[in-house]
Formats: sequence, structure tokens, C-alpha cells
Amino acid sequence: SDLLAAYLLAQLEARSLIQSRRQRIWERYNAELQEWASAQEIRMPYVPAHCEQPYHMFYLLLPSEGARQRLITHLRERGVLSVFHYLPLHSSQMGQRYGGRPGDCPVTEQVSERLLRLPFYNDLSETVQG
Repeated sequence: SDLLAAYLLAQLEARSLIQSRRQRIWERYNAELQEWASAQEIRMPYVPAHCEQPYHMFYLLLPSEGARQRLITHLRERGVLSVFHYLPLHSSQMGQRYGGRPGDCPVTEQVSERLLRLPFYNDLSETVQG
């Protein structure tokens, strides 16, 4: 629609500003959480040198689903909304309709159970992050 096109155009015009803000948020998460994550055996995003980082989200890969749930609870008790991220497509209703079954993609299923997204949006302040 014209309304969506106008919204997108405004975002495209502000792309550099938006990306630089998102980059600062991503880099702060990365710097502040690195030592803690390493001590907890939590994996953080890895971006190969030959790839451009889109600063789309910041995630943590916890050691287990239970560890993920405990961290979600811990953060929620402190007013921080963190969420699990992906339902594997083959596990979705549509995926199952087309033949997907539990166990078809064990690595995808295992990662899905452990992945946690941290708050990540353009207006996230350093006060909220800190």
C-alpha cells in the first residue's frame, strides 16, 4: 500500500542513522556480555570476517532449554523481556501438514530449544541496556 511504501521510504532514507544506532546496541551487548557468557558456557553471535553484520538482533545460545527458561525468568523479574526465537519450520502446523516430523532436523530443534533473544530495537537506551 502507499502507506507502507511511505513508511519504508522514510526508513530507507534514515538507514545510516538507524544502522549506526543498532550497531552501537549490538556492540555494547557483545562487549558487556562476553566474559559472563564465556564463564556460563553460553555462545554469542559469531559473524565471519567476510560477512556484513546486519545488526538485526542479539541472541544467546544457552547450554540447555532449562538454562534458557531460567534466564528468561531471571530477566523478566528485573523488567527485561527476553524471548525464545524460532520454531523450526518443519515443526510448525504448516510444516507438519507437509510432512515435517519431530526429529527430522535434530540440530535445528536442539538450537531452537536453547536460543534466546535479548531486547533489540532502535530506541533501546543505554540506561535500559546497562
